[in-house]
Amino acid sequence: MSEIAIKLIVGLGNPGTEYHNTRHNVGFWCIDAIASQYFCRLHQETKFHGLHGRIHLNGVEIKLLTPTTYVNRSGQAVVAMANYFGIMPSQILIIHDELDLACGQIRLKLGGGIAGHNGLRSIINALSSQDFWRIRIGIDRPNERNQVVDYVLHSPSAEQTQAIEKAIDKVTNCLSEIIIGNFATAMNHLHSKF
Repeated sequence: MSEIAIKLIVGLGNPGTEYHNTRHNVGFWCIDAIASQYFCRLHQETKFHGLHGRIHLNGVEIKLLTPTTYVNRSGQAVVAMANYFGIMPSQILIIHDELDLACGQIRLKLGGGIAGHNGLRSIINALSSQDFWRIRIGIDRPNERNQVVDYVLHSPSAEQTQAIEKAIDKVTNCLSEIIIGNFATAMNHLHSKF
């Protein structure tokens, strides 16, 4: 465990009001919840291609970012901020929607593939590394493969929204453990059904 394990938290999503409530924007929802909990106001930062804020947790400053590029170009924002502040891939936490998890289910992990997520593909290409932390928040998967794009770009049902919001509450509640590198403790909390 290090004194500070995570220095940058990025939520993935698409900019614009038409996408705000869509499943693909779960990462944005989570960053908004974190910012609200820590009384942080996100502001546009052109050089970082996104909305940027800072929170203080356990006596350290953590940067928040929601890219204003579209999801498939998220790497542009992540690498700009990482390079500017000298943040290593292993000090980055990406929060994103996950089709392969039941709605509201959460998984925290380091590294791995992209499972078809274009935002992750863009970040891996930009950083030349897949060794960053991810929080995957389940949104379920549509019945037909050809429905995926339409599915992620539409709003979840009321029941799904409730499950996602509960997942986001769990993330914000164990954020301090993640920041200081207590990943096993965080996983036990996040991966549980309750």
